[in-house]
Amino acid sequence: MQRIILASSNAGKLAEFNRLFADAGIEVLPQSAFDIPDAEETGLSFVENALLKARHASRLAGLPALADDSGLCVNALNGAPGLYSARYAGTHGDAAANNRRLLAELDAESDRSAFFICLLVLVRHPEDPAPLIAEGRWQGRILNKAEGLQGFGYDPLFLPEGQTCSAAALAPEVKNQLSHRGQALRRLRRQWIDDVA
Repeated sequence: MQRIILASSNAGKLAEFNRLFADAGIEVLPQSAFDIPDAEETGLSFVENALLKARHASRLAGLPALADDSGLCVNALNGAPGLYSARYAGTHGDAAANNRRLLAELDAESDRSAFFICLLVLVRHPEDPAPLIAEGRWQGRILNKAEGLQGFGYDPLFLPEGQTCSAAALAPEVKNQLSHRGQALRRLRRQWIDDVA
């Protein structure tokens, strides 16, 4: 089994990546298994931040590294929370506070259209000059209140296009098929595994 490191310790992301890579003989390990601290996200775009994180994790673990930078972009808020999705309310990873702030910001807005975006980067080694890069976008809108118990982050507030329930109420296999991360990972997998095989 091939091992790659995920440049994150987010349990939800780790579970999604392991489910999506399970049939390819690839084990995805969190950077916390190697005591790797988070990389400083100084990029001005999702792809820049993902590349910074992947190189950092690969350098410290000595393994190929997979990183994603993803977020929620709300049209009425000029793309916010965007790059700051995980710390929109001030504290990194406080999903409840982030969701409260988002609802407050959209309180007077009629346009609630939004999309999740995921940029995935895979580096085979820290100085990889040709990293694999894949993007996925998941269109939808923001609900007026949270719904559903699965998923994480903004999932309880996000109603995907063509669905009748929030991302947090979707079965995991349905979410993996539709989501920004699922789309990006399938594209990355085609570049990395299927095209090489």
